[in-house]
Amino acid sequence: MISEEGLARRQIIQDLPKVELHVHLEGSIQPETLLQLASRNDISLPASDVAGLREWFKFRDFNHFVEVYVAASKCIRKPEDLELIAEEFARGQAAQNILYTEAHYTAMTIFRYAGIPFDEQLDALHRGFAKVPESPVNLILDIVRGFPVAEGEQIARWCIDGMGKGVVGIGLSGFEGTDPVAVHKHSFKAAKDAGLKCSAHAGETGGASAIREVLADAYADRIGHGVRCIEDGQLVKELRDKQIHLEVNPTSNVSLGLYPSLADHPLPILMDEGLSVSINSDDPPFFNTTLTDEWIRCAEEFQFSTDILFSLCQGAVNKSFLDDAKKSVLRKQISESWDT
Repeated sequence: MISEEGLARRQIIQDLPKVELHVHLEGSIQPETLLQLASRNDISLPASDVAGLREWFKFRDFNHFVEVYVAASKCIRKPEDLELIAEEFARGQAAQNILYTEAHYTAMTIFRYAGIPFDEQLDALHRGFAKVPESPVNLILDIVRGFPVAEGEQIARWCIDGMGKGVVGIGLSGFEGTDPVAVHKHSFKAAKDAGLKCSAHAGETGGASAIREVLADAYADRIGHGVRCIEDGQLVKELRDKQIHLEVNPTSNVSLGLYPSLADHPLPILMDEGLSVSINSDDPPFFNTTLTDEWIRCAEEFQFSTDILFSLCQGAVNKSFLDDAKKSVLRKQISESWDT
């Protein structure tokens, strides 16, 4: 049973302004929305009701996660499906008082399965996001490990074409260690040369060597997860010295079996080491979480004060891919909201 003090803390955290840097747009589709998409596109799913889909969504292992993720993506057939997903996602973020989000998005997967041209994808997503202006969302387009080189090149071009239109970065996702990142090195370089930033998944299912790989071959400015850097003291020093940001997703890490429980998670150690970190939700319905839940769990487990949460939030703004002027506006918005 939660004490009155605990309930008060949870309400405070619910109301606090937040920023999220690591969440997957397709991985945030709620079961209710997926049922709606499947119905209107005449697609069969393993369950026909919300309770059944929630059970199917429950994380079992990485392969099952990919299976559900791909099945959800295949339910997207038309631009209006993307518009619905974007609107529902932004409304969910706004309900948590998330003032800004950078969401990973695998445009190539949608192009493969539905044949929707990228410009139509982007227009549809913006129509959905625009319906919730109080919680703006920008996109990071992912190259997935194992994608053919030509598709990586196309994604880089999409990223460059999307600059100024809500695309703020190029990303790397997929299972670590199965395919070398170097095959896409020139695609990441093209995006970086055009002025884009890179957020690369590493140091989760792969160890410290996977982080070194994306620093060298993806020119990563931020590391998605990155928690296993703690296994290599020299790498920790390098990340600290360069202030390479780690987008930490505690519940996701525990679900994948990296750590037996949240109490064993190295987040406090990473912070004590002086690393730049933020707390994020990754794929919320798959891990039965939200960004608010992540903040609450970390606050309770690690005894984080609201001052620490404020510092983490402002740190996320500083490491976002917004330009300096927009960062300044967002920092002020957070400070004013926090004081209130």
